[in-house]
Amino acid sequence: MARLLIPVLTALLALGACGNSAPRDPVSVAAPQPGVCRMLTAHDVAQASNDSTPVACSEPHDAETFAVGSIPARFRTVDDPALDTWIYAACAKAFPRYLGTDDSTAMRSLLSWIWFRPTAAAWQAGAHWYRCDVLGGAATQSRYVDLPTTTKKLLGGRGNDQWMACVKGKSVSAGTTVPCTAKHDWRAVTTIKLGEPDQKYPGDAAVKAKTKSYCSDSVDAWLGYPADFDFGYTWFGQREWSAGNRRSVCWARTAR
Repeated sequence: MARLLIPVLTALLALGACGNSAPRDPVSVAAPQPGVCRMLTAHDVAQASNDSTPVACSEPHDAETFAVGSIPARFRTVDDPALDTWIYAACAKAFPRYLGTDDSTAMRSLLSWIWFRPTAAAWQAGAHWYRCDVLGGAATQSRYVDLPTTTKKLLGGRGNDQWMACVKGKSVSAGTTVPCTAKHDWRAVTTIKLGEPDQKYPGDAAVKAKTKSYCSDSVDAWLGYPADFDFGYTWFGQREWSAGNRRSVCWARTAR
């Protein structure tokens, strides 16, 4: 999954002006541009704001801005937790559209997304925008893979196996995630929906039980109702639910 609601603690220090001090560079309030590429680090991804230097999309890069928008005036402060939730929802909606696919295929891919907002100083200066970036891998990784020149429509149709998630190993949790073009033992084949947007989190036990039951049926159907089959599942907790995710991922043991 992408970075969700990472708390950011910002210390604002009041500095007295000295008569001979050099003038400070003005704070930029310009909104980012869609289609811009960057090489981000795990440290960059963990922050709520980012001003790293763009690179040419023909050069090595692991992130691409796929959506930029304006933050509604009802948000009065940049560190409002409700703002983080709102940006998350906006990026989550735009992500599969940009990749040219549906929610399920996007969620089962090796790609994820992250969001950024202005710094406190830029917000005070009038910058009220948000930015969504496609990321070459999960936000929790320490390193990311290079992206193609553009990820727009990259997963059109059922997805390109080079960018779809499979696992090599005895189980999904203990294995290594690989592209489905590589030799593998498990494939993320479907996602199942667990609730509606306005539904309260039903609890870990209920989410896990429902995921297991639904994935058993879903994988059985995907494999063509064989006499015997193995399946796995990935479920997400209250943090992800609160941020808007209502889906779990179902895995089939298969080499295809």
